[in-house]
Amino acid sequence: RCVEAFYIYFHAGRVEEPYVSITKKRQMPKDGYSEEIEKEVGQAEGKLCTHRSAFSRASVIQAFLGSAPQLTLQLYICVLQQEVTVARSIFMVLSLLSIVYGALRCNILAIRIKYDDYDVRVKPAAYLCIFLWRSFEIATRVIVLVLFGSVLRIWVFLVVLLNFLGFCFYPWVLFWLSKSPFPENIEKELTRVGTTIVLCLLTFLYAGINMFCWSAVHVELSDPDLISKSQNWYRMTVYYIVRLMENAFLLLMWYIYRTDFYLYVCAPMLVLQLLIGYCMGIFFMLVFYQFCHPCKKLFSSSITEALLSCFKLLYFICQHHKSTLLTGKVAVKSPENTDEARGGSKTIDSQNRNIHQSVSSNA
Repeated sequence: RCVEAFYIYFHAGRVEEPYVSITKKRQMPKDGYSEEIEKEVGQAEGKLCTHRSAFSRASVIQAFLGSAPQLTLQLYICVLQQEVTVARSIFMVLSLLSIVYGALRCNILAIRIKYDDYDVRVKPAAYLCIFLWRSFEIATRVIVLVLFGSVLRIWVFLVVLLNFLGFCFYPWVLFWLSKSPFPENIEKELTRVGTTIVLCLLTFLYAGINMFCWSAVHVELSDPDLISKSQNWYRMTVYYIVRLMENAFLLLMWYIYRTDFYLYVCAPMLVLQLLIGYCMGIFFMLVFYQFCHPCKKLFSSSITEALLSCFKLLYFICQHHKSTLLTGKVAVKSPENTDEARGGSKTIDSQNRNIHQSVSSNA
């Protein structure tokens, strides 16, 4: 692909192409209106676009199935050997940049797939926000896993396995609940077994991405494109809340069971820095979706409105739980109150009878 892409690029424009295709894209709405623009795409440009999409997907695969485990392993070795060599630090920085670049390409791919009908132009500020967002999120996640694994080596396998299997089977559970037919239009030459293998590999990659950061591309097996094109703010909110709680729990376990090696490390300060670093990643994510997203004009609701609605829903659930508890307490106390009321009524009836008897005797 790489050699062919260079060959097409350097020979483009020298020979007249026999035919061109016309694509229609809509501009971002301005003052409530969006214009449709027609563009001629030559055969060479179409092949280059195909190669570019393939390179983007390959960078995502390489980042999360190659660089992410490599970065985790190198950092774990540094912790065990209690030193960071120059060569290993260079490799770790390159691995981190590779993961961040793969996550950035994943974000751009998700935007272009979801808004395929529009002419999407990503500004430099958006690239900067995505880079900072992914850098803080991935770096803190890797450090938390390494610290937890350095003191609880057996339990870290359970944490990784639960995360991986949970995200791997999540698309299949949604597909089973939707009761949709098995997708057959992925590739004409593939059999049913081949299609199943492709879908398993896709969910495998999806789980690998969500192991380290939020996946911008959501696998939906019931959709013909296998990707959900809706913006689900609630799913994103739940993911980051649960992930923050998980990171805090893993850091707490590391703080409790840390060895003598960490005596020269200010453990509370390190825990605070990692939690703040993860919150900084969430902050840049909010900035991106609120101000720098290239298709923010197409959102039905902004990220702030979605967060407010999520918090209102959580507040309503808490209030409903409190009201049920109070109702249960009142129901428990009510028999005693009824017994007291019955006792009081009996006393009043006896008093009325004594008064009636005294009045009759006087008469």
